Amino acid sequence: MSIWKKHEVFEKHSLVLVIGILVVVAIGGLVEIAPLFYLKSTIEKVEGMRPYTPLELAGRNVYIREGCYLCHSQMVRPMRDELERYGHFSLAAESMYDHPFQWGSKRTGPDLARVGGKYSDEWHRDHLVNPRSVVPASIMPGYPFLLEAKLETRGIEDHLTANAIVGVPYSEDMIASARADMLAQANPDGDDVDAFLERYPNAIVRDFDGNPRDVTEMDALVAYLQMLGTLVDFAIYDNKANLR
Repeated sequence: MSIWKKHEVFEKHSLVLVIGILVVVAIGGLVEIAPLFYLKSTIEKVEGMRPYTPLELAGRNVYIREGCYLCHSQMVRPMRDELERYGHFSLAAESMYDHPFQWGSKRTGPDLARVGGKYSDEWHRDHLVNPRSVVPASIMPGYPFLLEAKLETRGIEDHLTANAIVGVPYSEDMIASARADMLAQANPDGDDVDAFLERYPNAIVRDFDGNPRDVTEMDALVAYLQMLGTLVDFAIYDNKANLR
Protein backbone atom coordinates (compact mmCIF):
# COMPACT_ATOMS: atom_id res chain seq x y z
CA MET A 1 0.00 0.00 0.00
CA SER A 2 1.36 3.39 -0.99
CA ILE A 3 2.10 5.77 1.87
CA TRP A 4 -0.29 8.25 0.24
CA LYS A 5 -3.18 5.75 0.45
CA LYS A 6 -2.90 4.82 4.13
CA HIS A 7 -5.66 7.28 4.94
CA GLU A 8 -8.05 4.98 3.07
CA VAL A 9 -8.14 2.79 6.19
CA PHE A 10 -9.93 5.61 8.01
CA GLU A 11 -12.19 6.41 5.09
CA LYS A 12 -13.38 2.85 4.59
CA HIS A 13 -13.77 1.81 8.25
CA SER A 14 -15.94 4.08 10.34
CA LEU A 15 -14.90 2.40 13.60
CA VAL A 16 -11.23 3.07 12.89
CA LEU A 17 -12.09 6.67 12.04
CA VAL A 18 -13.97 7.14 15.34
CA ILE A 19 -11.07 5.63 17.31
CA GLY A 20 -8.62 7.90 15.48
CA ILE A 21 -10.75 10.98 16.28
CA LEU A 22 -10.93 10.02 19.97
CA VAL A 23 -7.15 9.56 20.14
CA VAL A 24 -6.45 12.94 18.50
CA VAL A 25 -9.02 14.73 20.70
CA ALA A 26 -7.57 13.08 23.82
CA ILE A 27 -4.05 14.20 22.95
CA GLY A 28 -5.25 17.75 22.24
CA GLY A 29 -7.20 17.82 25.51
CA LEU A 30 -4.18 16.67 27.53
CA VAL A 31 -2.00 19.34 25.95
CA GLU A 32 -4.50 22.03 27.00
CA ILE A 33 -5.45 20.67 30.42
CA ALA A 34 -2.16 19.30 31.80
CA PRO A 35 -0.52 22.74 32.35
CA LEU A 36 -3.44 23.77 34.57
CA PHE A 37 -2.33 21.25 37.20
CA TYR A 38 1.06 22.87 37.79
CA LEU A 39 0.56 26.50 36.76
CA LYS A 40 -0.51 28.72 39.66
CA SER A 41 -2.25 31.11 37.26
CA THR A 42 -2.78 31.23 33.53
CA ILE A 43 -3.20 35.02 33.63
CA GLU A 44 -0.12 37.22 33.53
CA LYS A 45 -0.04 39.73 36.37
CA VAL A 46 -0.19 43.27 35.02
CA GLU A 47 0.83 46.36 36.96
CA GLY A 48 -2.02 48.78 37.56
CA MET A 49 -4.86 46.27 37.62
CA ARG A 50 -7.13 46.52 40.65
CA PRO A 51 -10.63 45.39 41.63
CA TYR A 52 -13.54 47.63 40.71
CA THR A 53 -14.41 50.30 43.23
CA PRO A 54 -17.90 49.89 44.75
CA LEU A 55 -19.21 52.72 42.55
CA GLU A 56 -17.68 51.19 39.39
CA LEU A 57 -19.03 47.78 40.35
CA ALA A 58 -22.50 49.28 40.79
CA GLY A 59 -22.11 50.97 37.39
CA ARG A 60 -21.15 47.65 35.86
CA ASN A 61 -24.32 46.16 37.30
CA VAL A 62 -26.35 48.94 35.65
CA TYR A 63 -24.48 48.28 32.39
CA ILE A 64 -25.43 44.60 32.53
CA ARG A 65 -28.99 45.28 33.74
CA GLU A 66 -29.74 47.60 30.82
CA GLY A 67 -28.32 45.11 28.29
CA CYS A 68 -25.45 47.30 27.08
CA TYR A 69 -23.36 44.16 26.51
CA LEU A 70 -25.80 43.03 23.81
CA CYS A 71 -24.58 45.75 21.43
CA HIS A 72 -21.10 46.60 22.77
CA SER A 73 -18.18 44.23 23.20
CA GLN A 74 -15.23 44.80 25.52
CA MET A 75 -12.46 42.97 23.73
CA VAL A 76 -10.09 44.40 21.14
CA ARG A 77 -8.91 41.59 18.88
CA PRO A 78 -5.29 41.51 17.62
CA MET A 79 -6.20 42.51 14.07
CA ARG A 80 -4.91 45.58 12.28
CA ASP A 81 -8.26 47.28 11.71
CA GLU A 82 -9.19 46.90 15.39
CA LEU A 83 -5.80 48.04 16.65
CA GLU A 84 -5.98 51.18 14.50
CA ARG A 85 -9.51 52.00 15.67
CA TYR A 86 -9.47 51.00 19.33
CA GLY A 87 -5.82 50.76 20.39
CA HIS A 88 -3.80 47.97 21.99
CA PHE A 89 -5.39 44.53 21.89
CA SER A 90 -7.04 43.32 25.07
CA LEU A 91 -5.04 41.48 27.72
CA ALA A 92 -6.43 38.58 29.73
CA ALA A 93 -5.56 40.44 32.94
CA GLU A 94 -8.01 43.21 32.06
CA SER A 95 -10.90 40.77 32.59
CA MET A 96 -9.48 38.92 35.59
CA TYR A 97 -11.95 40.54 38.01
CA ASP A 98 -14.98 40.35 35.70
CA HIS A 99 -17.76 38.01 36.82
CA PRO A 100 -19.11 37.53 34.22
CA PHE A 101 -16.70 38.94 31.62
CA GLN A 102 -18.01 41.38 29.00
CA TRP A 103 -16.05 40.30 25.92
CA GLY A 104 -19.22 40.06 23.85
CA SER A 105 -19.86 38.32 20.55
CA LYS A 106 -21.65 41.07 18.62
CA ARG A 107 -21.09 44.75 17.91
CA THR A 108 -23.99 46.93 16.96
CA GLY A 109 -22.12 49.81 18.56
CA PRO A 110 -18.34 50.25 18.92
CA ASP A 111 -16.17 48.24 21.29
CA LEU A 112 -15.87 49.85 24.73
CA ALA A 113 -12.70 48.22 26.04
CA ARG A 114 -10.77 51.49 25.62
CA VAL A 115 -13.56 54.05 26.06
CA GLY A 116 -12.29 55.31 29.45
CA GLY A 117 -11.04 58.89 29.21
CA LYS A 118 -11.88 59.12 25.52
CA TYR A 119 -14.87 61.38 26.13
CA SER A 120 -15.84 63.78 28.89
CA ASP A 121 -18.39 62.97 31.60
CA GLU A 122 -20.74 65.49 29.98
CA TRP A 123 -20.47 63.67 26.64
CA HIS A 124 -21.34 60.37 28.32
CA ARG A 125 -24.32 61.93 30.09
CA ASP A 126 -25.64 63.46 26.86
CA HIS A 127 -25.05 60.22 25.00
CA LEU A 128 -26.88 58.13 27.59
CA VAL A 129 -29.81 60.57 27.87
CA ASN A 130 -30.18 61.17 24.10
CA PRO A 131 -27.63 59.28 21.98
CA ARG A 132 -28.48 61.19 18.79
CA SER A 133 -27.52 64.50 20.42
CA VAL A 134 -23.86 63.52 20.04
CA VAL A 135 -24.01 60.69 17.47
CA PRO A 136 -26.73 61.56 14.92
CA ALA A 137 -26.69 58.12 13.27
CA SER A 138 -26.97 56.20 16.55
CA ILE A 139 -29.76 53.64 16.96
CA MET A 140 -29.10 53.29 20.68
CA PRO A 141 -32.08 53.92 23.01
CA GLY A 142 -31.86 56.68 25.59
CA TYR A 143 -31.58 56.16 29.33
CA PRO A 144 -32.62 59.54 30.79
CA PHE A 145 -34.03 57.90 33.93
CA LEU A 146 -30.47 57.16 35.10
CA LEU A 147 -30.12 60.84 36.04
CA GLU A 148 -33.10 60.59 38.40
CA ALA A 149 -32.56 57.10 39.78
CA LYS A 150 -30.74 57.33 43.11
CA LEU A 151 -28.08 54.68 43.45
CA GLU A 152 -29.03 51.84 45.77
CA THR A 153 -26.24 51.40 48.33
CA ARG A 154 -27.88 48.60 50.30
CA GLY A 155 -26.21 45.25 49.74
CA ILE A 156 -22.98 46.56 48.19
CA GLU A 157 -20.98 44.91 51.01
CA ASP A 158 -22.54 41.56 50.14
CA HIS A 159 -21.68 42.09 46.49
CA LEU A 160 -18.00 42.67 47.30
CA THR A 161 -18.07 39.63 49.58
CA ALA A 162 -19.46 37.46 46.77
CA ASN A 163 -16.73 38.68 44.43
CA ALA A 164 -14.09 37.99 47.08
CA ILE A 165 -15.31 34.38 47.35
CA VAL A 166 -14.58 33.82 43.64
CA GLY A 167 -11.09 35.32 43.86
CA VAL A 168 -11.37 39.10 43.57
CA PRO A 169 -8.89 40.51 46.13
CA TYR A 170 -11.26 42.64 48.20
CA SER A 171 -9.92 43.00 51.73
CA GLU A 172 -12.07 43.01 54.85
CA ASP A 173 -11.47 46.75 55.08
CA MET A 174 -12.68 47.27 51.51
CA ILE A 175 -15.83 45.27 52.21
CA ALA A 176 -16.57 47.05 55.49
CA SER A 177 -16.06 50.47 53.84
CA ALA A 178 -17.93 49.65 50.61
CA ARG A 179 -20.89 51.95 51.16
CA ALA A 180 -18.75 54.89 52.30
CA ASP A 181 -16.38 54.35 49.35
CA MET A 182 -19.28 54.25 46.90
CA LEU A 183 -20.48 57.66 48.04
CA ALA A 184 -16.97 59.12 48.43
CA GLN A 185 -15.96 58.49 44.81
CA ALA A 186 -18.78 60.69 43.54
CA ASN A 187 -18.15 63.45 46.10
CA PRO A 188 -14.66 64.98 45.68
CA ASP A 189 -15.31 67.43 48.52
CA GLY A 190 -16.25 64.75 51.05
CA ASP A 191 -14.33 63.74 54.15
CA ASP A 192 -13.86 60.10 53.09
CA VAL A 193 -11.97 60.71 49.84
CA ASP A 194 -8.47 60.23 51.27
CA ALA A 195 -9.40 56.92 52.88
CA PHE A 196 -11.06 55.83 49.64
CA LEU A 197 -7.94 56.62 47.59
CA GLU A 198 -5.80 54.62 50.00
CA ARG A 199 -7.86 51.57 49.16
CA TYR A 200 -8.14 52.33 45.42
CA PRO A 201 -5.03 54.44 44.61
CA ASN A 202 -5.62 55.09 40.89
CA ALA A 203 -9.40 55.58 41.02
CA ILE A 204 -11.13 58.68 39.60
CA VAL A 205 -12.94 60.86 42.15
CA ARG A 206 -15.45 63.39 40.84
CA ASP A 207 -19.11 64.19 40.41
CA PHE A 208 -19.84 62.11 37.32
CA ASP A 209 -23.49 63.01 36.76
CA GLY A 210 -23.21 66.78 37.27
CA ASN A 211 -25.56 66.66 40.26
CA PRO A 212 -23.61 67.08 43.52
CA ARG A 213 -26.74 66.64 45.65
CA ASP A 214 -27.35 62.97 44.86
CA VAL A 215 -25.36 59.89 43.86
CA THR A 216 -27.31 58.42 40.97
CA GLU A 217 -27.13 55.43 38.68
CA MET A 218 -25.71 57.83 36.08
CA ASP A 219 -22.79 58.49 38.46
CA ALA A 220 -22.14 54.78 38.71
CA LEU A 221 -22.42 53.99 35.00
CA VAL A 222 -20.22 56.90 33.88
CA ALA A 223 -17.64 56.00 36.57
CA TYR A 224 -17.55 52.46 35.18
CA LEU A 225 -17.23 53.60 31.56
CA GLN A 226 -14.52 56.12 32.40
CA MET A 227 -12.22 53.50 33.92
CA LEU A 228 -12.46 50.95 31.10
CA GLY A 229 -9.03 50.46 29.54
CA THR A 230 -7.30 53.03 31.75
CA LEU A 231 -5.65 50.81 34.35
CA VAL A 232 -2.87 49.33 32.20
CA ASP A 233 0.02 51.38 30.80
CA PHE A 234 0.15 49.98 27.28
CA ALA A 235 3.23 52.06 26.46
CA ILE A 236 5.22 49.39 28.35
CA TYR A 237 4.03 46.71 25.94
CA ASP A 238 4.55 48.91 22.89
CA ASN A 239 8.15 49.60 23.99
CA LYS A 240 8.80 45.88 24.49
CA ALA A 241 7.49 45.19 21.00
CA ASN A 242 9.75 47.88 19.52
CA LEU A 243 12.82 46.37 21.22
CA ARG A 244 12.30 42.97 19.65
